[in-house]
Amino acid sequence: MKRRQILSGAGAGLVTTLFTQAALAQKGGSLSVQWLGHTCFLFSGNNSRILVNPFQPIGCTAKYRPPKVQAGAVLISSQLLDEGAVEGLPGKPRIIYEPGVYRYNNIQIQGIATDHDRQGGRRFGTNVVWRWNQGGINIVHLGGAAAPITIEQKILMGRPDVLFVPVGGGAKAYNPEEAVQAVRELNPKLVVPTHYSTQAADASKCDLVPVDRFLELMQGTPVRRASSDTITINSGNLPPKGMAIQVMSYKF
Repeated sequence: MKRRQILSGAGAGLVTTLFTQAALAQKGGSLSVQWLGHTCFLFSGNNSRILVNPFQPIGCTAKYRPPKVQAGAVLISSQLLDEGAVEGLPGKPRIIYEPGVYRYNNIQIQGIATDHDRQGGRRFGTNVVWRWNQGGINIVHLGGAAAPITIEQKILMGRPDVLFVPVGGGAKAYNPEEAVQAVRELNPKLVVPTHYSTQAADASKCDLVPVDRFLELMQGTPVRRASSDTITINSGNLPPKGMAIQVMSYKF
């Protein structure tokens, strides 16, 4: 991976990495979220554009378009083969790929280390969960988390307004049952499923399942289905109580 303008952040402990109230005090405005396939999303708000997990189309992502969009900061959860593909991104974005606390355009971004497999990280190493507030919305993107959330990790992640959670299984991320447990642990207002099989997959090389099984397990939770790859989130359209699931569409 070519590391351009990489921000290095020390892996701080629990006390030093907790968000302050001031860091979370951004209120008002709205957040535009565009799904670019798999676990890749573009977040626009507060005069900032943050891209999470650009990938190289291969296997489960073979028929997605390369997510080469303009952004000021790029957050990478892992750097395995097709993951964390930053080559060819336009401009000179800041590439952030390690756990730690960072500042970008007055937005505080926190990377939290978790395991990228079910063997304590021995097979696929570390996954970085990203947490930040943009447009007045508290965001947690779990990347390719595969292990149960520990108490310390739960404290660091807080309660998200919007949680991006992998649900398709495979060796490197939550299966539907594990995803349900993660959702219960973090209790977000809005859940956006990621990392599941779609028509973009090369079926012979993809070990993910569709989103349907996760939705079945979350029966009773309202499901919002967007006809577009882009949604707008603000405090007014988040569930006032309880939880909802947001399923997004991809323009194949």
